[in-house]
Amino acid sequence: MATATSARVTLFEDIFEITSLNPEGKKFERVNRLSATGTTFECELLLDYNCQIYSLLEGEKMTLVLASTLNLDGSPDDHTSYDPSASGGMGADSNATLADNYEYVMHGRVFDVSYAKDGVVVIAISFGGLLCRLTGDQRHLSSVLPDMRLYILVKKD
Repeated sequence: MATATSARVTLFEDIFEITSLNPEGKKFERVNRLSATGTTFECELLLDYNCQIYSLLEGEKMTLVLASTLNLDGSPDDHTSYDPSASGGMGADSNATLADNYEYVMHGRVFDVSYAKDGVVVIAISFGGLLCRLTGDQRHLSSVLPDMRLYILVKKD
């Protein structure tokens, strides 16, 4: 049932293959920037992440999800706080969240959506200063709106 309910909160999901790490050189000690290409929707991704707490390597594949809430029932989050102790884990289905199925989660805000020619959209998201740029066909990214608060969830495949 978690799969059916999580589909309601998912704004975008794809598997990405990491094509390079720090393509413009390493700028910060604790942050890596990855460049990746989606295997299903062929979106291009640039993503900053904390490399001290999560490790990704060039050539690896990862599932990336953008979600409006972590609540499996689709109910909205308050978007001001997160209590990791409220997360489910071992046998606590009533407290289970979408984050339980992923290894790395960030919360952020869409700060720019721009439309290029041929139906391509470029979405820019800030996760407390860690940036994400997702470029792809607007048919697959139409659920992501300007000024939206959302979560990015990542796990290795």
